Amino acid sequence: MATEYGQGYGWDDGPGFRGEGTTGRWHRLPTALRAPIEARSLREFVYLMLSLPLSILMFAFAVTMTSLGAGLLITFLGVPVLAAGLAGCRGLGSLERARARGLLGLDVAAPEPLRIRKQGPMGWMGATLKSGASWRHLLYTVLHFPWAVFAFVVALTLWTTGWTLLTYPLWFWIFPMYGGQGGLQLYGDEAHRIYLDNPFEITVTALVGLLLTLATPWIVRALTLVDRLLVGGLLGPSKLATRVVELESDRGVVVDTAAADLRRIERDLHDGAQARLVALAMDLGLAKEKLAEDPREAARMVGEAHGEVKTALQELRDLARGIHPAVLTDRGLDAALSSVASRCTVPVQVEVDLPARPAPAIEGIAYFTVSELLQNISKHSRATRATRATVDVWRIENRLMIQVVDNGVGGADAGAGSGLAGLAGRLDAVDGILVVDSPAAGPTRVTAELPWRAA
Repeated sequence: MATEYGQGYGWDDGPGFRGEGTTGRWHRLPTALRAPIEARSLREFVYLMLSLPLSILMFAFAVTMTSLGAGLLITFLGVPVLAAGLAGCRGLGSLERARARGLLGLDVAAPEPLRIRKQGPMGWMGATLKSGASWRHLLYTVLHFPWAVFAFVVALTLWTTGWTLLTYPLWFWIFPMYGGQGGLQLYGDEAHRIYLDNPFEITVTALVGLLLTLATPWIVRALTLVDRLLVGGLLGPSKLATRVVELESDRGVVVDTAAADLRRIERDLHDGAQARLVALAMDLGLAKEKLAEDPREAARMVGEAHGEVKTALQELRDLARGIHPAVLTDRGLDAALSSVASRCTVPVQVEVDLPARPAPAIEGIAYFTVSELLQNISKHSRATRATRATVDVWRIENRLMIQVVDNGVGGADAGAGSGLAGLAGRLDAVDGILVVDSPAAGPTRVTAELPWRAA
């Protein structure tokens, strides 16, 4: 995974240019004029200058170890030599990632580690030889060498030529004083020679140098773009490995969410319906004892127990509805969301426009998402008579879109550790996205995106 940072390169990066006036005057210059002496341009040039000696070292090491290991494969010695060569390429890749991070501002994550299944040298060699990252590092050391030679020659030639010609008016006097000629020789043969020695030719030479100097940073930047692609594509984790890490993380989120839901259900049963049923059993026992002595008191106690039964049943219905409502299974999202909206403290308009029902898992997550968002509106929107909310559900290509809007007080923040953060994690576990737009004065617009899977 490659990440760019530090795009604001310039003289104000250094401690000596923090003054507001200096920085402001410097940034008022056009970018094309600042580029030749910006810190970013200098770092990219240094990167290309270092690439050649390092690529020679890497290429020589990789070719030598690979050739030696391949040649010795007829004996067992070829296996450890080849594994050692691949391990060395991985170490050189770490150096290249650090160099790209420091000079190019390119943060490339380390590749996937070796999966050593057996302890000992044999297990390590087998894991090294089977690792795709090891072979990608070897490929990088081979491919980078010819590119480093080309980039080094182009960058050094343009950089030195541009600055040499630009500063020619300052040092052309060296030729007549110490070289015995009028100036820099542009052309010469046995019969004729042309020197850049008059004011017009000196001025034209400086202008050509200025053009080269202004163009060189952009050419260098284009050259380093190839290096960015090589480093990010060959020295970082593969797309498959990145996806595996994401799926492992998502699986952990799903497991944690399921465990939290089970604990919540257990707590609700223990503190709610179970406690009421225990009290109900005790009340009925007392009523049974009172039945012969005081039938009227027993009837009163039975009446109270009947009320407790109704309350316990309502709590059980609410708990079952929170797990997975029957109306969702029987009639789909439209009816289920309308039922949720009817229990909200503000008027809610629901519009579901789906060509078919999604998969039960996606349908359940969509229902839970809208239910949580409407609960947040009831709790945190400071509802008034003018408060309204809308719920829209539709499909775009292979994505299920959900949007919940209310005109409450706003200020919702998914990154503040609230219920929205947990909801975002739940959606992320199925490759979903949650976007919250909630300015301080409202309105609040929450958009959720889920993968569409047909039922």
